[in-house]
Amino acid sequence: MTSAALEILGLGLGILGWVGVILACGLPMWQVSAFIDVNIVVAQTIWEGLWMSCVVQSTGQMQCKVYDSILALKPEVQAGRALTVIVALLGLVALMVTVVGAQCTNCIRPGKMKSRIVIAGGAIYVLCGVLVLVPLCWFANIVISDFYDPAVPPSQKREMGAALYIGWAATALLLFGGCLICCCSCSQRDETSFPVKYSAPRRPTSNGEYDKKNYV
Repeated sequence: MTSAALEILGLGLGILGWVGVILACGLPMWQVSAFIDVNIVVAQTIWEGLWMSCVVQSTGQMQCKVYDSILALKPEVQAGRALTVIVALLGLVALMVTVVGAQCTNCIRPGKMKSRIVIAGGAIYVLCGVLVLVPLCWFANIVISDFYDPAVPPSQKREMGAALYIGWAATALLLFGGCLICCCSCSQRDETSFPVKYSAPRRPTSNGEYDKKNYV
């Protein structure tokens, strides 16, 4: 029962991480305007995401525009789009695979095959965490490098947006949930992997005594 509860916990963490990746993918706040000049009057804030860029006025009005051309995008944006979409699809696959092989479902008979299916679902969750970590770290590296680069004008400097932090939290949930699922399934398989051997009943010989071959 303990392994089943931990397995459900790992599945819940994986689902939360998957939802967090989808949320981070859709948010336009991957990088935001950095106001570092003390004399500047903040009239508008620029948000840049994977799919659109938004301009937020000081009055509260916001205007967003979807990127026109995919090929004209920066390499990190293209990679971020591709990897986050792949992770969103893989997260759905991991959810279905884990539910099919979970101990709380009866889709498959309990045994080695059921444990292997659950381990596969946990491994997919771990893979999702690794894949989504690539664009997040790539964006963060570019933002930090440009921020400390004196050749970049202050008006073009950016800071890390909320979407990056949401993505990192989702990555941690995916990795922890996937590892938890795999560990619980491996421990359950080890506990049930010892075969039970039965010895043949001892039969008396014709003279009423037990045969010597029955004794070891």
